Amino acid sequence: MIRQGFPRALIVLAGTAAAVITLAGVQAVGSIVGPVVLALTLVIAVSPVRGWLARRKAPVWLQVAVPLAVVLLVLLGMVAILSLAAAQLAILAPTYADQFNAMVADLQQWAAGLGYGSEQLNKALSSLDPGKFIGVAQSVLSSLLGVLSSLFLIVVLLLAMSLDAPVFARIVDAASTERPALARALKTFTYKTRRYLIVSTVFGLVCSVLDITALYVLGVPLPLLWGVLALITNYIPNIGFILGLIPPALLGLLEGGPKTMLLVIVAYMAINVVIQSFIQPKFLGDAVGLSTTATFLSLIVWAWVLGPLGALLAIPLSLLVRALLVDSDPDSTWAAALISGRLPEHAPASGADPQPEQSEPR
Repeated sequence: MIRQGFPRALIVLAGTAAAVITLAGVQAVGSIVGPVVLALTLVIAVSPVRGWLARRKAPVWLQVAVPLAVVLLVLLGMVAILSLAAAQLAILAPTYADQFNAMVADLQQWAAGLGYGSEQLNKALSSLDPGKFIGVAQSVLSSLLGVLSSLFLIVVLLLAMSLDAPVFARIVDAASTERPALARALKTFTYKTRRYLIVSTVFGLVCSVLDITALYVLGVPLPLLWGVLALITNYIPNIGFILGLIPPALLGLLEGGPKTMLLVIVAYMAINVVIQSFIQPKFLGDAVGLSTTATFLSLIVWAWVLGPLGALLAIPLSLLVRALLVDSDPDSTWAAALISGRLPEHAPASGADPQPEQSEPR
C-alpha cells in the first residue's frame, strides 16, 4: 500500500524555512508587535480583576476602567522610578573618577609586584574609563526605558483590548463546540501566562525587597533602582539574575572596593539563586509547559527578534506560539512532548521493548 503525501523531511524543512521568514518579518515590524504582545500579556494578567467585577454585576465601564487603571499605575510607576534613577546615575557617575584612578594605580602596583609591569599592561590599565563601567548600567536602563517609550501606543492597545476582552471570551467559549482543540489551547495559554506572571511577580518582589535591604546595608548607591531592576529582570529566564547583578556589583566595586563587590555578588547569589532556582520552580511546576532547553532557546530567539522586550516576554510569546501551532492541532502530541519535556500519557514506559514493525501487504 503506497501512502500519499510529502516526505516528512521536506515538511520539516519547509516549516523551518517558513519559521525563519516569519521571524524575520516579525523583527522588521518589532516596534508594533512588541507593544501588542505586551498589551495582550498585561490584559491577561489583570483579567481576574475584570472577572471579579463581572461576577458582582459591576457596570461595563467599571470592568474596563479598573483593570486598565491598575496596569497604567504599574507602568507609569516603573517609568517614573527608572527615569529618576537613570538621571541620578548620570549625575553620580563622574564622582567616581578619583576612586577609579586610585583602583587602576593599585592594580598597576600589584601587577608590577608579580613581574608583569610591561608597557602593554600599563597601557591597558590606564585606558580603562569609569564611564565605560557605569555605561553598562546606563545601557541597561536606556534599554528598559526604550521598551516603555511607546507608552502611548501601549495605552491605546490596552484600552482597545480591555473593551474587547469580554467579547473575545464569549467567542472562545462559543468556538469550543466547533474547534475544541483551538479553544482549549487559547484558554490554556491565558491560564499558563497568568500563572507565570503571578508567580514570577511574587517571587520577584521577594527578591527585590531582599536585594534592596542587602544593598542598603552594604552602602551601594541607588539601592531602590537596583531592586526595581531585579524585579524586572526576574521575568527574563535563565540570565535575568546576571543582568540584574552587573550594575550594583560595579557600583559596589567603585564605592567600597573589591570586598564590597564580592559581598554584593554573594548576597545576590544567596538571595536570587536560592529563590529563583530552588523555590520558585516548585511553585511553577509544569504550569508553563516548557522544558529548560525550550525556555533558553525562546529567550535567545525572542531577544533577537524583539530586543529587550522580547527577552522580557520570552515565556508568554513561546506559550502563544505553542497554543496556536502545537496545542491547537490534535496530531501534534509528540511535538508538544518535545517542547514540554514530558512524555504523553499514551507513551510506552521507559525501558519497554519496542514492538517489531509489521510489513505492509503488497
